Amino acid sequence: MTSETPGEELLIVTGMSGAGRSTAADALEDLGWYVVDNLPPAMIKPLVELGGQAGTAFPRLAAVVDIRGGRLFSDLQAAIDVMRHSDIQVQVLFLDADDATLVRRFEQVRRPHPLQGGGTLLDGIRAERARLADLRGDADIVLDTSRLNVHQLTTAILDRFAAHDTPRVSLTVQSFGFKYGLPADADVVADMRFLPNPFWEPELAPLDGRDPAVRDYVLAQPGAGEFLDAFTTALGIALEGYRRENKRNATVAVGCTGGKHRSVAMAEELAARLSGTPGVTVSVRHRDLGRE
Repeated sequence: MTSETPGEELLIVTGMSGAGRSTAADALEDLGWYVVDNLPPAMIKPLVELGGQAGTAFPRLAAVVDIRGGRLFSDLQAAIDVMRHSDIQVQVLFLDADDATLVRRFEQVRRPHPLQGGGTLLDGIRAERARLADLRGDADIVLDTSRLNVHQLTTAILDRFAAHDTPRVSLTVQSFGFKYGLPADADVVADMRFLPNPFWEPELAPLDGRDPAVRDYVLAQPGAGEFLDAFTTALGIALEGYRRENKRNATVAVGCTGGKHRSVAMAEELAARLSGTPGVTVSVRHRDLGRE
């Protein structure tokens, strides 16, 4: 097969119904994979070829294939064998869980098992397990989700399939003025009004916190350095928690009276200190600069 681009990856996501395929698909999509759900196995090869023709349109393709395909599902192993002889990287992820867990999950959503027919939930689960036994045995990765909640499964997928340079948290450090109201999307708010206001210094009043003279004035004030040290440490702990809980975006709002001097200078310094945090991308936004 010659149409695939170098480095193209194909991940077949399959496994037991109720074991977490939808959660895995959502996590892969968040990582930038092109995810196709309930894909008939016969369509895998044409989809990969289409991706090759599109250049780098989706170099990382995840195809969710499961028992809902009925008789078409029987072609999955053959399709996998064909793709393993192509030039792309192919992996099979099989999601599993014990019978008791699967029964509980189906009862929680009040849906029948796809193979249940006129029997019980357990009948359907056992029929599916027997049908998928060979596929499970040939899978590259078998992930047992019996003891994992949604967040833990998402973390497991992110840890295993994220590229090395994929940020886990996108952090925005935003300055603002309290007189214009709190940012509605702030996760953490810091108040810089404990520092002297450069507005009352005639040579600094026309400038803003990005100017070196204002920055140096603000950072030299008693308590400024101590606050930055402590706040940076606290945010580092919070960011680590955000990564564990799969919180992908966070906003730290740094405020002063008008959002021009103290908050801007401190937001810039805080962003600089946090910019080297592993798994975090940091951007700075000054909401109220330019307002009277």
